[in-house]
Amino acid sequence: MRSIDLTHLILPNMPVYPGTKPPEFKPICSLEQEGFVETELNLYSHTGTHIDSPAHIISGGKTLDLFGTEYFLGPAMVIDVSRSKEISLAHLTPLRAELQQVRFVILYTGWDQHWGTEEYFKDFPVLTAEAAKWLVSLGLKGVCIDAISVDAVKDTLTLPIHRILLGNDVLVIENLTNLQELIGVKLTFCCLPIKTKHADGAPARAIAIL
Repeated sequence: MRSIDLTHLILPNMPVYPGTKPPEFKPICSLEQEGFVETELNLYSHTGTHIDSPAHIISGGKTLDLFGTEYFLGPAMVIDVSRSKEISLAHLTPLRAELQQVRFVILYTGWDQHWGTEEYFKDFPVLTAEAAKWLVSLGLKGVCIDAISVDAVKDTLTLPIHRILLGNDVLVIENLTNLQELIGVKLTFCCLPIKTKHADGAPARAIAIL
């Protein structure tokens, strides 16, 4: 068995969703003064590789702390959509038999190659509403992507794809990386969020287990 880390490193001045703040790291204790090291962290709940809960945009939706740990892992498949402007049913329905056997669909757009540049926030492929509804019909636990969002940045005020997925308790995992060698491979996906009360979202450590 081997594992591949699919998680971006959290650090100051990292890419964050437009309009939010990057994390802050403040040294609090040192070996010289207190005899141990401790750091104060300030970060948004959707920083870096993270999970969106239904409560993120759905009134009365479940928060992450209400999901059992089994909801954050399961069989998964990575689909290559890196040459596409949008992710439509045409990318998904030919894989119906394989996708019916997994609980997480991971969309490889290749956009992680733009991490740390302005290009990361522009023109990444996103699901059509029709494709998102079809994925919901599979009874998935989550839909994952290696881009800043499952919605175009221009749709920030409406977030239609988030609403389709999260409105059906399909978790959204964003800002994955290192997916290229996993295209078409069946694997076990594990993405455990920080456990905080009333979590609308949380940074997570995502891995693929082969």
